[in-house]
Amino acid sequence: MTSKWNYLPLSEQQQQIKESLIKELGISHVICELLALRGVKNAEEAQKFFSPQLSDLHDPFLMDGMKEAVERLNHAIGEKERILVYGDYDVDGTTAVALVYKYLKPYCFNIEYYIPDRYEEGYGISMKSIDYAYENGVKLIITLDCGIKAIDKVAYAKSKGIDFIICDHHVPDNKLPDAVAILNPKLENSNYPFSELSGCGVGFKFMQGFAKDNGIDESSLYPLLDFVALSIASDIVPITGENRILAYHGLKRLNEKPSHGLKGIINICGLQNKQINTADIVFKIGPRINASGRMEQGKEAVDLLLSTDFECAKERSKNINQYNEERKALDKTITEEANEILSKMEDLDKYKSIVIYNRSWKRGIIGIVASRLTELYYKPAVVLAYSNGIVTGSARSVQGFDIYKAIESCRDLLESFGGHTYAAGLSLKEENIPLFVERFEAYVKENIEKKQTVPQIDIDAILSFKDITLELHKQLMNLAPFGPGNSKPIFATHNVRDYQDSKLVGKDGKHIKLEMIDDSSANILNGIAFDQKEHFEYIKANKPFDICYTLEEMKYNLKGYGIGSIRNQLQLAVKDINSDK
Repeated sequence: MTSKWNYLPLSEQQQQIKESLIKELGISHVICELLALRGVKNAEEAQKFFSPQLSDLHDPFLMDGMKEAVERLNHAIGEKERILVYGDYDVDGTTAVALVYKYLKPYCFNIEYYIPDRYEEGYGISMKSIDYAYENGVKLIITLDCGIKAIDKVAYAKSKGIDFIICDHHVPDNKLPDAVAILNPKLENSNYPFSELSGCGVGFKFMQGFAKDNGIDESSLYPLLDFVALSIASDIVPITGENRILAYHGLKRLNEKPSHGLKGIINICGLQNKQINTADIVFKIGPRINASGRMEQGKEAVDLLLSTDFECAKERSKNINQYNEERKALDKTITEEANEILSKMEDLDKYKSIVIYNRSWKRGIIGIVASRLTELYYKPAVVLAYSNGIVTGSARSVQGFDIYKAIESCRDLLESFGGHTYAAGLSLKEENIPLFVERFEAYVKENIEKKQTVPQIDIDAILSFKDITLELHKQLMNLAPFGPGNSKPIFATHNVRDYQDSKLVGKDGKHIKLEMIDDSSANILNGIAFDQKEHFEYIKANKPFDICYTLEEMKYNLKGYGIGSIRNQLQLAVKDINSDK
């Protein structure tokens, strides 16, 4: 067993809720157990969980600063002032810019958008962008997914007669920029009921407030929910509360009537005939949109998202797909170089964290590399690169450990920093790297808990193979969309055996294609266990083993049987195998 299996037993109260839900809903006891684990207390809440309603979105004017933001925007539109919509170069930032620009365009003609160059301007608001705004007569800048720490930049803009409305969701400092309005549900003493919106989500709430104040039907915003769903999945924010409502309806839009730009990306990913879910966004759509800002200009991603015809979107999608291919090649190279450096560290095991630096690494790729190192070594990781006279870094964390606080503890060594619990960015002078490594490691060593140093898999329920049916899978899909706060359910089955045809597959035989039977039924189920060939010999010896897995529905074409020969079959996506029996 490579990970610790953390079983999630029901409390006495949750057990009572489960039994009540079984009676009231008449659905699988497994689904009722999952609902109880997710905090659902009664049948009414269960129905809301299954079918989130846009009418349950919070009043945007509960958010601090909304009244001031809407008033300033109304003034700018009324006075025909030039407006600049400004955002970060990642998926969250570019979707936010696309949403706000597209929604406001019919109401104001003097509006444009701006995405900073990652390599020339860096993250957040840049002096270059403010100079550009001043030279082009901009009077109002709306920032999205950035700006919460831009105290000096906002002051500089104010000296030039430019106002700011900041829409951000990153953790703020005690001191805030002198903007006309700041919309951020993470502000201290915030009255907003939900604090985990994405940057695009904050932009959506701003537009919701604008529509409400001006008597515009809120449904005019709903065609833009595909952008919000994209941001929620890609930025790994919890898919709970208001995010669940937005993601649910955004995915519905993405599947039924996506924007031209997203349709172009969907086609280039080969997803046009598939029901798209959050995993497709995280692993296929999101990385392609991100690749534009990583390799070239993030503005190209906004250009794509705002495409007004499908042919144009197809061409732009091809360009962005090429960036993604280049990104993957570079990502592979840098990851291999990082692993080579770490393999030569004789005392690596004694460190609780990883901080690694190479002057030649491409700045736009280091976040991906940090994620890979965290997965491989299961330690908080910071990857640093050099660009334009400054060292910049991306940090990623393990489950339960707040890497933002770890970086904040070194703030006196940094030029800038920002982010979330599990992902953050920073910049520092090259001469401060040794002390940063020392201080960061000391903080991690002192604050990380033992359970956070071992990969854990949360097991939602123990199933027998007789429980696993297509009907169960159909009911499970009512719990979607899945993501942080509502992870795809992971099940365990104990004492399974090889039936006959389990075999090694894939390049170098690294994966196991399983054919299994369990002790409690005659059901035979197939599964795939990626990168787990070390268990193969034990499995073929016909010894019992335990598995944990998610359920996946596969479609098979029965050749030679003509029309209607597509058959659905369940496959277990095996996360881990315990052969230590």
